[in-house]
Amino acid sequence: MRGLHVKWFTEAEQIREPIENILTWDFFLLTIIIATVLALLPQLIPFLMELKPVKAIDRKLANFEPYTGLILKYGTALAITLQLFWDSILAPEIHLTPFSIAVGIFVVFMLLIPHHIATKLGAIGIFVLFFDSLLHIGVFHIIDYAFYLAIAFALLVQKTKWARLGMPALYLGTGLSLCWVAVEKWVYQEMSVNIILNHAVPTFGFDPATFVLLSAFIEFVVGYLLVVGVLNRLLALVLTLIFVSTTMLFGLLEIIGHFIVHIILITFIIENTSFYNPPVQMHARKIDQVVFIFLNFIFVLATVLLIYYRFA
Repeated sequence: MRGLHVKWFTEAEQIREPIENILTWDFFLLTIIIATVLALLPQLIPFLMELKPVKAIDRKLANFEPYTGLILKYGTALAITLQLFWDSILAPEIHLTPFSIAVGIFVVFMLLIPHHIATKLGAIGIFVLFFDSLLHIGVFHIIDYAFYLAIAFALLVQKTKWARLGMPALYLGTGLSLCWVAVEKWVYQEMSVNIILNHAVPTFGFDPATFVLLSAFIEFVVGYLLVVGVLNRLLALVLTLIFVSTTMLFGLLEIIGHFIVHIILITFIIENTSFYNPPVQMHARKIDQVVFIFLNFIFVLATVLLIYYRFA
């Protein structure tokens, strides 16, 4: 269930949960516990990074950093190709039109050409596909796929003086998307429960409603940590393993839908925070970092939940 776009796998009606069913005592307690744990993470990371196995892995992955741009470029081309064969574009629920087929093919060919001008044209094509999809499914649905804007931007600025902004854009876009789809599981809880029951998703002893609550929190936390720049490489690895496990349950649709996310996560595993100055580093003192993450997590959670509940 974690990392899963609920609407792909169920025909259950979207019934919005009453707000009092979402903001339960369990919800508030988990929020405080998670905010506290997250606030302490930056203090533990320096000790983690000093471990010899961690340093060895870091050095090996650093050797692949020059290739992340190529991985993103050709990985995106392959992802869109798979989507075209699946009669979809950007996401399984966005079906092809003559216009999106033409633009999608154009994007694939441009990204396959080994020249930075062609890459930029392909990036512009992704922008076009994104805003065309927005017209079909609406603003608050397309936010699920905000990472496509980040991909397009990262490809557009390759081999320019703004190239260093590409990776932060990917972190922010992917983190926002994860936070947004996590809230979907709270607001439309019955859809998630329906998937658990119909697909025999293991809940590890929890009842389906509690499992949905916990899995949504995990997804939201991962998205939040990507945005603030904490444990990016480890989170990318964990997310990759989660997506692989869900593929075993949901098959080809899961592969097609999340292939592009795997490409992004591979770049995160390689890059870590090499070219990213995360927001938490704005604060030099440890106590300031603790307070920032604790309060900021609660603020971001409340804001995203309120916006989703009101408009989505």
